[in-house]
Amino acid sequence: MKKILLAFFVITFILFGCKKAGTSDNLDWETNLEKALQKAQKENKTVLVNFTGSDWCIWCQRLSNEVFSQKEFEEFAKENLILVKIDFPKNIEQSLETKFYNNQLAQRFGVEGFPTIFLLDKNGEVLLQTGYQPGGPINYVNHLKSYM
Repeated sequence: MKKILLAFFVITFILFGCKKAGTSDNLDWETNLEKALQKAQKENKTVLVNFTGSDWCIWCQRLSNEVFSQKEFEEFAKENLILVKIDFPKNIEQSLETKFYNNQLAQRFGVEGFPTIFLLDKNGEVLLQTGYQPGGPINYVNHLKSYM
């Protein structure tokens, strides 16, 4: 009986840890680019589009953990960005409509790997195409600022 209880707690801990890894930031991510662009025009902000494989892509998870979940990036994003996450998960359920929409956007932008990050002006013009950058949130914010 003790082994069963121990196994239950270990599995619960592992599952909780996996769930937590996929949702490691406190940011307000949109999932529709068109709505995000409308919001960006109203608020005079830049749009950051994150093409990610959130539950399987190691570099996406590193970007999320090292940059997007950090206070410095969160503060910068809230002031300057409208965030869009276009996700291609392997183990998270998505509707067929969402999968179709995400695939159409990936084709439109020529995304070939993950993470691919686009910085767009409020009119949807590409300012920057980038991905994971080492150096943490301050380095990443400075990288983005140099194209805004």
